[in-house]
Amino acid sequence: MEIITAVRGFKDILPPETDKWRYIEGKAHDVFSAFGFREIRIPILEKTELFRRGIGESTDIVEKEMYTFTDRGEESLTLRPEATASVIRAYIEHALHAAEPVTKLYAIGPMFRRERPQKGRYRQFNQIDVEILGPDDPHIDAELLVMVIHFLRSVGLSSLNLEINSLGCEKCRPGFREAIVSFLRGREEELCGDCRRRLSTNPLRIFDCKVEPCREVMTQAPRMTDFVCEDCRRHFETLQQNLEQFQIAYQVNPKMVRGLDYYTRTTFEVTTEHLGAQNAVLGGGRYDHLVRDLGGPDISGIGFAIGLERMASLIPEPDAKTSPGPLLFIAALGDKALQEAFLLCNRLRLKGILAETDYTGRSLKSQMKRADKLNTAFTVILGEKELVEKRALLRNMRQSTQEEIGLDDIEETILKLAR
Repeated sequence: MEIITAVRGFKDILPPETDKWRYIEGKAHDVFSAFGFREIRIPILEKTELFRRGIGESTDIVEKEMYTFTDRGEESLTLRPEATASVIRAYIEHALHAAEPVTKLYAIGPMFRRERPQKGRYRQFNQIDVEILGPDDPHIDAELLVMVIHFLRSVGLSSLNLEINSLGCEKCRPGFREAIVSFLRGREEELCGDCRRRLSTNPLRIFDCKVEPCREVMTQAPRMTDFVCEDCRRHFETLQQNLEQFQIAYQVNPKMVRGLDYYTRTTFEVTTEHLGAQNAVLGGGRYDHLVRDLGGPDISGIGFAIGLERMASLIPEPDAKTSPGPLLFIAALGDKALQEAFLLCNRLRLKGILAETDYTGRSLKSQMKRADKLNTAFTVILGEKELVEKRALLRNMRQSTQEEIGLDDIEETILKLAR
């Protein structure tokens, strides 16, 4: 019978990789909470219109990559390709803006896009998504980036580069758009098919194209930083000054536009050389009118998303000898000893002690090898003779020493080892 395998682009997350994921997620909970963020849990499935309006009709995500279907009620539904639109939908639907002038939220979970699988990227992928909704203030932008760098450092990532840009606002972006169209007029044949189409729908997206001829053409294109209005210029300068106060290194990348239509003003990416051409660890930016465009009040926002697969790939595999294993392994010899091991092991677990035993009846040598492989701190050796004499051998696996302990107070002895 043929073995059923996972769908292409979908990945099982197995131990010990799951240990890294839990570590990253734990750091996220700790760091984000310290900065005043609270967790939100959003549905995996949303109405398709949410992403068409929120992400933009002309984006690759909406045009090519979404998993969309019609349900039995003839409603078009989509597996979420990103989290921001869903967070904003929940923010509006539950009137969270009425409770606090500044709302800080984060979500962790899977997203879905049918794109070509590549290193660190899958069709079901997982993200940490962070959003601040409230005033359009450059101090909030800086606060978010301070937290980003602190979080990345806290999980042990290094060799990171922060790139920032300003995409301007509704007042100054039309002039930049016209300059791009004028620059590319007459050069359409040098562009790929997608970018020729983008020229009439969203020319700024051409900056984000990965096709080499398009990238070469756009190296000579006008820069947004030459078109921003005075308000946007002050906003961007204040952001940079605040980053410098925290000694956060950054580079201004005037050609960075990000892949979604809703971004305004501040955009940013953190990259690393360890991931090859697709080297972004996280990215995000400001979206000053997305809440309004999705039917809510005209409230500004800024946020970012981190790919968990990519981040986990940058953290080295834990060394089995340095990773914490069970506190106790119980090596039982004989049926009566096995029953006693079953009782002791599970009584300790109920008290929060990580303990393991072996029900297979293998030799003492085999059980000790398993205890060593599990990186167990202590092993109790229990046989028929020990049961009669109401004693057991307690072996310290790290120091290679052992002693006799009484069975009557063995639980208390083990609990003391855990303190």
